[in-house]
Amino acid sequence: MAGTPRLTTHVLDSMRGKPAAGMRFDLLMLHGDHSHHLLTSHTNEDGRADGPLLEGDTFHLGTYELIFHVGQYYEQLGIDIETPFLDLVPIRFTMSEQSHYHVPLLVSPFGYSTYRGS
Repeated sequence: MAGTPRLTTHVLDSMRGKPAAGMRFDLLMLHGDHSHHLLTSHTNEDGRADGPLLEGDTFHLGTYELIFHVGQYYEQLGIDIETPFLDLVPIRFTMSEQSHYHVPLLVSPFGYSTYRGS
């Protein structure tokens, strides 16, 4: 295992071809049929969280969900979409080893993709 176990994220706005600065996101931990809210934050100018979302004593194995507020982000930019296709984009994932988990989001008003990054 290399480095400290941690969770990081970033968001790229594919419509504008740049980092998605100022996008709100929430992190939840899932426990069976309920969830536990861990944090709410916003991406910085580089489209990243300012630091790891989980690290050290806060890093635990389990199932998590990142919820990105995509509709609100485009609304704040003044992008006029009469009926937004995407509003909240949830990404549910499981961390099963003491490792670095990076969850990026590539997004436009009409689609998104994600993967386990490095």
